[in-house]
Amino acid sequence: MNSSAWIEKADKYIMKTYGRYPLVPVKGEGCYLWDADGKRYLDFLAGVAVNNLGHCHPKVTAALAKQAAELIHCSNYYHIPTQIELAELLCNLSFANKAFFCNSGAEANEAAIKLARKYSREKYGLDRYEIITAISSFHGRTMATVSATGQEKVQKFFDPLLHGFRHIPFNDAQALRDAIGPGTCAVMLEPIQGEGGVVVPDASYFQEVRKICDENNLILIFDEVQVGMGRTGKMFAHEHFGITPDIMTLAKALAGGAPIGTMLATDKLAESFTPGTHGSTFGGNPLVTAAAVATVRAIQEEGILNHTEEIGEYLMGELEALGRKFPSLITEVRGIGLMIGVELAIPGGDIVKTALSRGLLLNCAQEKVLRFVPPLIVGKKEVDEMIATLTEILAEL
Repeated sequence: MNSSAWIEKADKYIMKTYGRYPLVPVKGEGCYLWDADGKRYLDFLAGVAVNNLGHCHPKVTAALAKQAAELIHCSNYYHIPTQIELAELLCNLSFANKAFFCNSGAEANEAAIKLARKYSREKYGLDRYEIITAISSFHGRTMATVSATGQEKVQKFFDPLLHGFRHIPFNDAQALRDAIGPGTCAVMLEPIQGEGGVVVPDASYFQEVRKICDENNLILIFDEVQVGMGRTGKMFAHEHFGITPDIMTLAKALAGGAPIGTMLATDKLAESFTPGTHGSTFGGNPLVTAAAVATVRAIQEEGILNHTEEIGEYLMGELEALGRKFPSLITEVRGIGLMIGVELAIPGGDIVKTALSRGLLLNCAQEKVLRFVPPLIVGKKEVDEMIATLTEILAEL
């Protein structure tokens, strides 16, 4: 079937929870997608920071094929070798001692919320359960993570929200100090706000956050669902700020496109998750953890982190040059590695649509921020191709 036929069928059978573009991808390779009509697209969205190794990376697809032929799923009542191997890899790469596996970033954040509250209940009593999060944050679509999210548009229509969350301005240490009360148990923040418009905090902000948490015996949770797994040029984005959290969540890029989430924690906290307190039927099953092991190893072995840092600097420079060329349209370029936002003076929706029609996939956050999260394997050739297309579009405006 061609694209229009697929779209017609989707309109009939699929709930309209997404504002979908008229694109029907059927094949991907590296930094490119092809639709059902055979048209090629340069992908600078990467499944919203999921396909960090590009589409259909050979090591990931080989791991999936091999594991699918051996064992796709078994219960978490049993010990799963690829899950254990992945947990060991992630713990050795991070501050953490233990891992819990689930299926998405929202579920990973849900697990973090539950662990923080359970640990605090056991150590400090029933009244210590409040979690402080940031305005413009995004933590997921479950009721708990919607309540944690600091965006009214995400919370709209779903009252009453879950009790026990307080939202403060991001990148404001004094606001955090002022918000802490006797019921506060944790602080949950994104090292860089993605859905909030690629907001990068001051270099000293998280140093102060860590200090405040230590002074008040608060658990520090980092939501690295979008910015982890090499996106910023380091395996985990918080490494740029020289501190470690007590809990960290990962998802999106962890398994090269297969659905997975994980919550990582220190031993001290992990002890509060005892049998029966939390779980997931599909979480960390053999298939997705095999893909994740292959993904993590490819990031380590193929020089992805250094490449991300280098090509990120190149992309940033090209976008800054574009800003100088179109100062009435572009107000700021910001980001780290290949997590870059271009703030516009106008809404960016039409730019995204025009780019799509010309074979370029972009994304707009917070209405006026073009978000650039291409595969980490992107090269100067693809960056130049994207810049040429975007230059044409901005010139027409």
